[in-house]
Amino acid sequence: MNDPQHTPPPTGEPLTGDALPGGPVPGDPLTGDRLPALVDQAEALIEYGIHDLAQITPEQVRSFAADHHPAGQGSLLAVHPAQVPASRLAPLMHREGKPGFIVGDMTDVDSFEPVDIELPDTVLYLVRDPQRGEDMVNWSPEEALPAIASRERTPLLLSEGLHWVLQQPGILERNLCFMTIGSRLKKPSGAYDSRTPALWISNGTGRDGRERKNAPKVGWCWWRNRHTWLGIASAAGRTPRATP
Repeated sequence: MNDPQHTPPPTGEPLTGDALPGGPVPGDPLTGDRLPALVDQAEALIEYGIHDLAQITPEQVRSFAADHHPAGQGSLLAVHPAQVPASRLAPLMHREGKPGFIVGDMTDVDSFEPVDIELPDTVLYLVRDPQRGEDMVNWSPEEALPAIASRERTPLLLSEGLHWVLQQPGILERNLCFMTIGSRLKKPSGAYDSRTPALWISNGTGRDGRERKNAPKVGWCWWRNRHTWLGIASAAGRTPRATP
């Protein structure tokens, strides 16, 4: 594994949020209902220069945000990953003055694509009600995926998680970060790679290097492993809806 915080999956049933110290709290300020207003998210996206990466104008970003405000309050403004992949977004993250990075054994990060998720065919879209998934701490991605679907929610993509951290850096807390299991890598054989993208805070150990301690990072966890410090992020849906 690529970080000493990785642990083997325990035996028994996955714990629920009620059984976990630090589980979800109603009105948690780190969930989507406390995201900045869309017009403010638009300005942040422009300040990061993401509009240039997406080859759109600042006016297009501002117009999209204005058209969906205030109905889109509590939603995350995102750029389609085909326009701006994860490898371009990760270095824009910052924590304690240190830029974000991608672990060295995930050079194929941009090959992780949405699985069974129809994205809007627009450059800009909204991710409605993103949640970090504290109630699924200590669940494996394999266990969490059907539970997310049963709640009529959708797993977050890696690119969406990165946009969320850019807009709301405080959602990454030491010992409480999240996986983005909507993005997976399909092998030439048709089977899925067991690595599952996740966002957390580096300990500055191993190949990360001491200089990266406390920096935000893109890493991975095994599809069938559980982690006591990682939630499994999801959303209520995406706007506009994908065209059939």
